[in-house]
Amino acid sequence: MPKDIRTADVVPGYESSRLSEEAAGPAPWTRWGQAKGAGAGEYVRAAAIVALCTAVAWLVFPYFELSNLMMIYLLGVVGVAMRSATGPSLLASALSVAAFDFFFVHPYLTLAVTDAQYLVTLVVMFIVALVISGSTIRIRRLADSARQREQRTAALYALSRELASAQDVSHILRAAAGHIGAVFRSHITVLLPDATERLHPPAAVNRAGALPPAEEAASAWAFEHGQLAGRGTSTLPEARTLYVPLKAPRGTLGVLGLEPEEPAFLKAPEQLHHLETFANQTALALERAQLADEARVAQIRVETERLRSSLLSSVSHDLRTPLSAITGAASSLLHGQVPLDAPTARELLEMVRDEAERLNRLVQNLLQMTRLESGALQVCKEWFPLEEVVGAALARLGTQLRDRPVTTRIPEELPLIPMDDVLIEQVLINLLDNAIKHAPAGSPIEISAAMGEGGVTVEVADRGAGLRPGEEEQVFEKFYRGDPGTTRGAGLGLAICRGIVEAHGGRIGAANRPEGGAVFRFTLPITGMPPTLAHDES
Repeated sequence: MPKDIRTADVVPGYESSRLSEEAAGPAPWTRWGQAKGAGAGEYVRAAAIVALCTAVAWLVFPYFELSNLMMIYLLGVVGVAMRSATGPSLLASALSVAAFDFFFVHPYLTLAVTDAQYLVTLVVMFIVALVISGSTIRIRRLADSARQREQRTAALYALSRELASAQDVSHILRAAAGHIGAVFRSHITVLLPDATERLHPPAAVNRAGALPPAEEAASAWAFEHGQLAGRGTSTLPEARTLYVPLKAPRGTLGVLGLEPEEPAFLKAPEQLHHLETFANQTALALERAQLADEARVAQIRVETERLRSSLLSSVSHDLRTPLSAITGAASSLLHGQVPLDAPTARELLEMVRDEAERLNRLVQNLLQMTRLESGALQVCKEWFPLEEVVGAALARLGTQLRDRPVTTRIPEELPLIPMDDVLIEQVLINLLDNAIKHAPAGSPIEISAAMGEGGVTVEVADRGAGLRPGEEEQVFEKFYRGDPGTTRGAGLGLAICRGIVEAHGGRIGAANRPEGGAVFRFTLPITGMPPTLAHDES
């Protein structure tokens, strides 16, 4: 396998590798080698332990019976069986019987046995030594197997915990590659299909280039058939990497490639089963991430379609109405069959002006919302008196407010406020326009301001029907209209107000008035010291 698909390239410096390596314990092929045979050093150690037992027995020989000396040798056999494989244990058993016969059975320093009872003793001693060594080795293997299962469970738990916290596909693949590479002492590569079902390493996780033909064929076969392929299998064994399919309930999502450092690992079926468990956990995490991405895309599509429908329905109605009024009034003025008197002509011209202003406000709201959504809104704060901004907003809406009593209460001692006067004027115009739409004709509108903690609070109150329960936050959403059947507008005015106020670092809210109607209030923070006004001295 070329270097470019090895673990060092897949997950360089991955922090989870140390945790998985500690949980995995000794390498699986090392344990496999211990179970199959032993080295020459273990046989030498077994002979040395028998020699040590002989020396101890020789020292106590004048003081103990032969049966007690046999216990010393059996203890040595147990010690060998606890640390070595079957071969050294058998050697220790045979050497123990031979040493006992040679040094402690008459005639001494010879292997000859003259007394039949000693012959039975030696045979029984050999059998007992074999039974003890075999039982010790079996118990040790059972303990090793239990420890290995515990280590596998810990490693799998570490992987599952990290996969559960992964937020995207690249994080999942890095976590899987790091843990699996550490547990199985292998170089890891992950291959995922593209739109054409062709496998390739994800750019965010791997830095691998094109695969050699043998590797590409093995990985493609494993992906298409959902079975192991490549090194150590009967399918395309000439490949240097073992490819494991990442199978999930919805199908095979990709391929996990392992190039172990020791080929002996591939000969242990239990390790292959363990590897498939890791691969299944990775596949489930990948499927979960893909489903989450699909759900987000579907939610975005639904929201986009809803906004598009709301925009089209609102804008088409609100554009068509003023345009129809302007067209009708202009046609009456230009092509009227009956000459119009001066008051009627003036009324038509005022209608054209009012509808044009209404159309202009709608277009401005659309452009303003576009700037807010794109982040292009720039707030240029300067110190301004609030009463001037309020006066400018009232002047802009003079025609709409001519039949309504408007009360303003702004304290004279109110300080200058750092704000973008054009944008705050737009906020007041939208709030006043909202009050005009939702309050009965001729009902009063109140504008007040007060100094509070950290800023100035401005209120616009009306005597309309008020807000329905739960509308206190909804009214500031885009395209939301309290009563679409009777209310004009695209539902953008209050959303723009919230965007502008929040861009100033303030907050805005709405509530019902105890005496009836609704009140909209926003707070602008005051930071820094306002400039001092210079007075001319006479």
